[in-house]
Amino acid sequence: MAYVISDECFECGACADACPAGAISEGDGKYVIDADACVECGACADTCPVGAPQN
Repeated sequence: MAYVISDECFECGACADACPAGAISEGDGKYVIDADACVECGACADTCPVGAPQN
């Protein structure tokens, strides 16, 4: 199951920079993950300072 970004996201962009698949982009008030592009590697979750990406 692809990762999703919770409402704890404060748009720092760390997750997007860490994503090797380029699956994360700016959304409306938080970053979003393209479920079709997500490779479920967890790099976003490991990088996020508030733990917003969740599997």
